[in-house]
Amino acid sequence: MTVTTRKAVAATILLAALAVQTALATKARALEPIPGSITFQGQPTTKLVKSPIGSTFSHRFYADGAHYEETYKIGQDRSLELVRRQQLSNR
Repeated sequence: MTVTTRKAVAATILLAALAVQTALATKARALEPIPGSITFQGQPTTKLVKSPIGSTFSHRFYADGAHYEETYKIGQDRSLELVRRQQLSNR
């Protein structure tokens, strides 16, 4: 094997390892909807057609004795992806 070939193989292995790590980390960080979340009982029946794909918006609600704010991202297929949840208070 030449030095160039070894470097190419090492780079390919490194990229594959990073791709696997990213995929696993994304699944581990996925937020599950809670009561009050827009997507708690599945995707809404209406789609946000005027908002650009990739844009985000926030949703505030009260559940289980606490106020929350969630951030959603609009996907390519106009589905909503829950990307962040923050507990605002316990009252």
